[in-house]
Amino acid sequence: MTESKHLKARIRARMARTGERYTTARRHVVGAEPRRAVEDHGWTLRGGVHPDTAAIANVLAHHGADVSEAMVLGVGGGIGAGYMLWEFEAHHTRTLVLGFRNQWQYPGRWAAKTLERLGVPFELHETGGARGAGERLEAALAAGRPAVATVDRQEIGYWHLHEHLSGHGGYPVVVYGLEGGRARIDDRNLAPLTVARERLDAARARVGSYQHRLIVPEPVAVGAEDLREAARAGLADAVAHLAARSDSFGLPAWRKWARMLVDTRNAKGWPRVFADPTGLVGALHSTYAGIEPVGTYGGHLRGLYADFLDEAGARLETPALVAAAAAYRDVAARWHDVAELALPLAVPEFAELRTELAAVHESVVARGDAGAGEAAGAAARLWSLQERLDRSAPVEPDFGRLSTAVAAIHAAETAAAGRLRDAV
Repeated sequence: MTESKHLKARIRARMARTGERYTTARRHVVGAEPRRAVEDHGWTLRGGVHPDTAAIANVLAHHGADVSEAMVLGVGGGIGAGYMLWEFEAHHTRTLVLGFRNQWQYPGRWAAKTLERLGVPFELHETGGARGAGERLEAALAAGRPAVATVDRQEIGYWHLHEHLSGHGGYPVVVYGLEGGRARIDDRNLAPLTVARERLDAARARVGSYQHRLIVPEPVAVGAEDLREAARAGLADAVAHLAARSDSFGLPAWRKWARMLVDTRNAKGWPRVFADPTGLVGALHSTYAGIEPVGTYGGHLRGLYADFLDEAGARLETPALVAAAAAYRDVAARWHDVAELALPLAVPEFAELRTELAAVHESVVARGDAGAGEAAGAAARLWSLQERLDRSAPVEPDFGRLSTAVAAIHAAETAAAGRLRDAV
């Protein structure tokens, strides 16, 4: 027990220091020792990076289709960009929302086109009625077909997000069993994780735009030629998407963010928004948690997309895609630098925030239900600390330096998109 406790502490310390997700940090701490796959009620818990891509990859794997999570991301059109700053005046905090996936603002459309490109038939159910939604879920599971349900991240409970985030962000999880009034959940966890059926139902019902959405993929073989054609379609989608000029849902969003960080005239410019620094730490914390995979949503995804380009380059016999992958790994390193500027480890209070965030992530992912108590405790400390720091930030923000780093991201991502276009 003591050895396990020390191992957890070492892994969490690395996660807090590097921003790595649990599985990556553990591999660095214990070496290449493989983790034993966990079987739970006929389902294999495989983990994953991003909720949208992992849910599809894990359901397909359950049905016997060997499609990597990186391939799912690439087939769906790859990466994207988006920037929004939310202000919660009643809670004296502000939250930054960053979009990193193609069509991040339309997750249902993204999932549908991804499955269609892979040639996977699926049922899509959306209803305002809780009873009908519950019956659809039960019918899918009774037929032996795990279902992808969209849930509100705060209402689902196990991440212990602050109450002010209720209704402000959801994503898909796999529901693979119902038993004893509880639902068995795959949210990239590596140990059994369950939630009360009432909580699942409430989380599915919380937001009208994806209320009770359920996607049920059918078992189907996905062959090598299917994957090649799907990869080609995803690459073409990516090239077109990354050339879009939208400063809300395209690469220009990074240029807009860089400008807003130093704009003293725009009402949404950070120097004006944070003239009273109340809520500043919430914005910095959400920036860090949005970029790094130690947060709840998978991070910037540039490394995962580079993995897709490597795989697609081999499948399509296109070495130029491997060169493009190297460009995106450089971009991934730049995103890590931005996260470090937002919440620098050298500031003790920020180091504490990062440590508690890592503890929540490790508790949920590595131990599921068994880590619920530790996750709740770490989250309570995390949000209490943020509330205190939101009232009095420990350091003066250097918006100019952060702006320069984000502007460099825009330039690097634009160049990488050019290399991708030339390769395709």
